[in-house]
Amino acid sequence: MELKEYIRLELEMLDKGIKRVMDTLNQAEIAWRPACGCNSIGLIIYHLARSNDSFIQENILGKTELWKTGKWYQMLKLPESEAGHSYTAEQVNAFPVPKLENLMAYYDSVQEHTMACLRDMSPGTMDKKLSLPWFGEITVAGIFAILVGHTAQHIGEISYLRGLQHGLDK
Repeated sequence: MELKEYIRLELEMLDKGIKRVMDTLNQAEIAWRPACGCNSIGLIIYHLARSNDSFIQENILGKTELWKTGKWYQMLKLPESEAGHSYTAEQVNAFPVPKLENLMAYYDSVQEHTMACLRDMSPGTMDKKLSLPWFGEITVAGIFAILVGHTAQHIGEISYLRGLQHGLDK
């Protein structure tokens, strides 16, 4: 199996995982936080989509993020400068969780563009080295590895928060 095919399978399974843990949740449930300074499911989904948007559009493709080109900040009613990471406890507490359907539409758009980036990638691109502020020099394959691990980590967090609200596997 080629690396691109393996990454595609990982991303598809992670997308199914997101859809599974988000299934049946409502606006109040995605905005709920277990305690002061703790992330809500909505903030986690937003952070995940925003980060993946940056990894693919800005870092791998060298393009402007979908956040700006698609004016997702308007749809989600957030400032254009909203980066989606490195929040203080006060910022977490004050984060205005966007409408669930809009948040998932942004996530889906990012996912669609991520899969298109992977599909259209020419042979050898996975070995191309890039420099990222948080990770230093890293290959495109390394960025996809971060994306896979990052998404899996956040699915676990969302599952935990969902379980606190619904109980086991509900």
